[in-house]
Order: sequence, then structure tokens, then C-alpha cells
Amino acid sequence: MKPLKSRNHNKFNKFIRFGVVSAVLINVICCALMMPAAVLADTPYKTYTLDGYGRIVETQTAYTPLSSITKVGEYSFKQASDIKITDDDEIYIADTGGKRILVADTEGNFLRVYGEEVLKEPVGIFVTRDKYLYVADKSAQKIIVFNPEGEIVKEYTKPNHPLYGAGVDFKPRKLVVDAKGIMYIISEGNTNGIIQISPTEGGTFLGYFGTNWTSVTLLDIFRRAILTEEQLAKLPKNLPKTPYNLAIDEKGLIYTVTQGSTGLRKLNIAGINMIEPDITDSLPTAVATGNYENIYVVSEQGYIYEYNKNGNLLFVFGGKDSGRLRIGLFQKAVAIAVDKSDNIYVLDQEKNEIQVFKTTEFTDLVHEALYLYQSGRYTESKEPLTKIIEMNSLFDYANQAMGQAYLQEENYEMAMQYFRRAKDTVGYSDAFWEVRNIWLQENLITLLAVILAFVIVWKVLKYLQRRRKVFNPVVVTVQNIAKKPLVSRLNYVWYFMRHPVDGCYAIRMEGKASYLSSNILLVLFILIYLINKYAAGFIIKTIPDGRYEIFSDIGQILLVLLLLTSCSYLVCSINDGEATFKRLYTAYIYSLGPYLMFKIPIVLLSNVITYNEIFLVQFANFILYSWIGVLLFISVKEVNDYTVPETIKVILLSIFFALIVVLLIFIIYVLAVQLYDFVDSIIGEVVYRLDKVQ
Repeated sequence: MKPLKSRNHNKFNKFIRFGVVSAVLINVICCALMMPAAVLADTPYKTYTLDGYGRIVETQTAYTPLSSITKVGEYSFKQASDIKITDDDEIYIADTGGKRILVADTEGNFLRVYGEEVLKEPVGIFVTRDKYLYVADKSAQKIIVFNPEGEIVKEYTKPNHPLYGAGVDFKPRKLVVDAKGIMYIISEGNTNGIIQISPTEGGTFLGYFGTNWTSVTLLDIFRRAILTEEQLAKLPKNLPKTPYNLAIDEKGLIYTVTQGSTGLRKLNIAGINMIEPDITDSLPTAVATGNYENIYVVSEQGYIYEYNKNGNLLFVFGGKDSGRLRIGLFQKAVAIAVDKSDNIYVLDQEKNEIQVFKTTEFTDLVHEALYLYQSGRYTESKEPLTKIIEMNSLFDYANQAMGQAYLQEENYEMAMQYFRRAKDTVGYSDAFWEVRNIWLQENLITLLAVILAFVIVWKVLKYLQRRRKVFNPVVVTVQNIAKKPLVSRLNYVWYFMRHPVDGCYAIRMEGKASYLSSNILLVLFILIYLINKYAAGFIIKTIPDGRYEIFSDIGQILLVLLLLTSCSYLVCSINDGEATFKRLYTAYIYSLGPYLMFKIPIVLLSNVITYNEIFLVQFANFILYSWIGVLLFISVKEVNDYTVPETIKVILLSIFFALIVVLLIFIIYVLAVQLYDFVDSIIGEVVYRLDKVQ
């Protein structure tokens, strides 16, 4: 029989386990009920998109794993490097290790093979509409062209042209061919750009295309300024990166991906980039175009990105396979292609397989809406957009498209609502301009009448006061209230704004300000700050709708004020300043007078302007904060009786000291967290060992 203590301990553990398991089950059930059905698809990855604030957020599953192709007929892949899909859904596979090009249907059934006992290292392929196969053979250093029957019809070697570069190798890795037969070739190690070769005269070098730009850092500028030519020659050259892969669409536009900071580019006939993607991967390996001018990119880590034609991210999914060989994840993704049914094919070189992904209902709706919208059929696009929003109201791309659709229909009120949901300030501004214009047209006479009536009433009241003194009792009452000490100190902020030198003298010598009046003004400042942050016009608002951090805001304001005042006081004390903590504190608060007086009108203005008029708010804020800055400078100078150079020195030292204090607080916080984790791990280990003993 076990001891009583042990039995109780076991009962307690069982009770805890039961509670934990129950909580987990309840949580899972609740999440399952709250999540859209599409999210619950059996996938080993999550799907993400970008919201209107540029944040990565989870969304419905866009694609689900459909199947995998590990061999074509009896041919197994041997380090395959590239795939292409034709209009009739034939898959061409550059089987690099097998030194051949395999052709299969979408089920992986063998159709034919090219280049056996001919190719050496086929790493890139392209198939024209008339089924001519172009193969980039890196080891052979040539482009080999096969006709549909599998016969070699042409070969292109290193261009014999002085502009190509005598010392530049020709090791083709990837290529595409446009409708005129002009080849765009990526050659390994060639940093000059994409090689253009015309099929005329056995291959005519046309020049380099779409060269990546190099970035110049401050260190580079510094080196060029101080180092000699000989020293600079010994340093690594700042050369542009070679594009890693490329694709071409039906319009002849070239798409490139480059590993590093360049990412995805969409090049027109002049080689000029036409898009700036929302987000790009640092290790892209392949790019392809889809049926709606969509762009697909896959990274070495196995992440698949889908963009619309403008570079706006629609979906990103997939990921790295940790070794469990799970379908939908990758070990080394090197190529991507899309068929006419929107299925995505991704080649995994390490797994030696092609994984196929099928669209979900949600993605089909997105593609349908995208097609209709880009075709100018805005009214028709509303139906699939409505379904998308019903499935995921936070899918900002759909909200933005819906806003554009309503804008085209001249339903500006609805357009504003959807643009606001999508965080699209430009679209919101366009719709608001129309709403404001219509309102002014309908109410201009009424507005002028109200203004005129106000002016008349004001003149009459002034006349009555001047002739009959009818408002004398009110005036006397107001004057008596204004003479009260607290009210007088509060009103003093208006005088301080206009006469800061005299105002600081009065604070220092006459006690025109107190802790009570300063704290009341501080409360008013906090209130106006919160109004500005959460009630400013949508086009200038920086915080998402519905997100409130009021207590955090109040804490930050108080902390910054206390920190700056304390640091300033300590620095001033060291530098023979005459200010007390109270004088500095009250002077700083009273220096915020312009904010207290004029910030609310600026906030109101921000709610009635469009994007083209935003400079009015920006200019007003510039004047406001400059005014406050001047008042703060004068406050430090006059309260301490400093010269201008002394004031500048003290302000800089105060800021520096404040930064040091913040850094120390951060270090203490990090050490405290580490200490907590250490103690928690020790306690956990002790509990674990006690449980094992019992």
C-alpha cells in the first residue's frame, strides 16, 4: 500500500492533468468554431497575406497539396533543376543529373525524352508555343534548341562580340525566349546583366538587359575618400548581383528574381522595373507567371509567394521541411510553374520530386474577382468580392477592390467604407473628395447663410454691449473668475506663448505657475494628445482603427516628461544653473501651450481634407512643433540665466544623459528577465526531480 502523501500527490497530479487537457480541448473546439472552414484544411503550413498596414497576417488556406511526382514513367529524377508547363499541360523537366529533358503529363505519365547522350548539364529550359525546346547546358557552355521531334536544330555558344567581354565566361543557367525568338539568358558569374541574343545570323549579341543596381554605403564613400587607387584595387569590387532566375509573360515582360536585397523585378522592353513588391524573400530561386498576370515566386526555404500584376502580395505559404518528408514542405525548392487550372508545381531538388498544389474555394474566388476587376468589369467583380469578404472580412485586398468597384459606380459613401477597411488612404481620399464636393454643392447656400447669420448675430451682440451694456453682469463675473489665483495661472499659458522671455522671468521670480496649474495643463495635454492620436483624420492617422493603448500612452508621456525634467535638472545643477526642479517642470509644461491651443483645430482640419491637401496639416504641425521647440529652448535659457551656447550644451547633455538612463533601464530589464528564466528553470528542474523521486 502506498503512503497517504504519495496517493494524495498522485491525485493532485491527475487533477492537474485533467484540468490542462480539458482546457486545451475547450480551446481547440472554440478556435475550430471561430475559424473559417477554409483555414481548417489539412495542410502542414499556414497561409499569410499583408494587411493595409503592411503587417503579415494569417488568412484562409490558399492552396492545398494535391499530389507529388517523383518519376516520369520509369525515369527517376536525378537532381532536377528546372520545370516548364506548356499550354496543353505538358510538363518539361530538366533532369540535370540524368543529363536529359523529361516530358510528362500532369499525372506524371511519360510522354517523351530529349537530349539523352547529348546534354551534359541541362540546368535551364524554355518551351515555345510551337513546342521548340531551348536548353541551357552549363557544362557544354551553349544553348541547344530541339524541335518537337527531338532533333537538334540550333546551338548558340559564347557571343563573339567586343561588348560581351573577352574575359567573361558563357555558362548559361536559365533562359526565356520572346515571341520574336530573342533569347534572354542568365549566365553564371556574369554580373553585367541578362544576355540578349537574337536568332539572326546564327546568334547575334544584342547587349545586356535588366542589370541589377549596386548599393553604395557610407563605408564605400568613406573608403573612396581616404584610400588610394592601389588600396581600392585590393578591396572586393562592389559588383551588381547576377539574377538568379527569370520568366516571361504573354506581353513579353521579363520577370527576374535575385537573391539578396533586389528580390523580384518586372522589366519592360527598356529594362525598367515596373513594380515594387510589398514584400520579397531574400533567397528566391524561381519565378513564374499565372493566368491573371499574377506572379509566383518560390524561395530556397520553400516559401511560395503569389502577387498580383502590380506586386501586391496575395498569399504566402509553404516552408522548410525539417526532415519528416511532409508533402507541402520543401528541402530545396528550385523551380516553379503554373498550369491553366491555376495548379502550382514546385520542384524540390533535394527530395527529387515535384509537388502539386490545388487552389481552394477562397483562392478561386480571389482569382475570379481579380480577373473581372482587372478587365474593367467592376460590377461583376462585386459578387465574388462579397463572398471573399464574407469568408474573411479582414482580407484587405478584397476590401480595396470592392472600394474601387463602388468608386467606379460613383457610390462614394460605400467606397469610403471599404477603403477604410482596407486601410487604403489614397482610395479613401478620392472617394471623400467626391463626397465633400457633392455636399458642398448641395449645402453651399445654407452654409453661407449660417456664416452670414453668425456674423450678424455677433455684430448685434457687440452693439448691444457697447450701447446698452447688457452683458456687463456676465463680463464682471468672468473677470472675477479670471482673478482667482488658479484660473489666473492657467490663463498665463496664453501670455507665456507670446512672451516666453518675460513669462520665464515671471515663473522664476514671481511664481506665476504652480504644481497644481501645471498638472492641470498636463492633464489637458494628455487628453488632447489622445484625441489627436485616435480621432485624427483617416488619411493621416497612424494607428489602426479600433486599437486603443490609452494607459500605455499616458504612461509614456509621464515617463518621458519625468525623465527629461529630471535629467535637465541634474545637468543644470552641475552647470551652475539657477533653475529648481519646480521651475523647470512648470516651464516645460507651459511651453506646450501652442499644442494646447491649436492642436484640436488641426485635428478637425485633418478630418475634412483630402490627400492633395494634406500639406496644410503637415505645415500646421511644423509651425506648431517648431513653436514648442523655441519655447523649450527659451525656457531652459531664461530659467537658468544661461547664454545661448550654454543652453545648447545643457540641452545636448540632458538628451545624452536621458539616453544613458534609458539604456541602463533596458539592460536591467534584460538581466531581470534572464534571472527570472534562470530561477524558473531551476525551480522546474527541482520539481521534476522531486516528482521522479516520489
